Amino acid sequence: MALPPPSLKARALRFLSAREHSRLELERKLAPFEEKPGSLAAALDELQGKGFISEERVLASVVYQRAPKLGAMRLRQELMRKGLEPEAVAYAMNALKSSEVARAQAVWVKKFGQAASTPADRARQIRFLAGRGFSGETIHRVLGGGASDAGEDTQDWDD
Repeated sequence: MALPPPSLKARALRFLSAREHSRLELERKLAPFEEKPGSLAAALDELQGKGFISEERVLASVVYQRAPKLGAMRLRQELMRKGLEPEAVAYAMNALKSSEVARAQAVWVKKFGQAASTPADRARQIRFLAGRGFSGETIHRVLGGGASDAGEDTQDWDD
């Protein structure tokens, strides 16, 4: 005898037990399982009303887990993709602004540990930090503005 498929609420709780999810994330994941129109919204409303779905916890969780490795631009992108309120995301980004250079420095030290010896190595380090979502100004500060030391013209890395 086969067991009936889990309800939308049970599936949502299973997702929430693994990590914090925003309402938008749960809607995306559970939409294929919605049998009656409106049942997904009702289930999510109930869970949100009981405090199982919390945008504040999602925001705090993502910032806590990802901020040590990523820059503000990449974090902003991830938070917006989760469907969080733009005002809450902006507030979180302002709070992280003061630690941006220190976080970029820590990521750079862990990956490279020493200054680039060639312009190609420097470009690789710049691309790495940019890929992690750090701004051009932050990258320039972390790498010590050494472009002129390597015989290159100093440039604005925000281009």
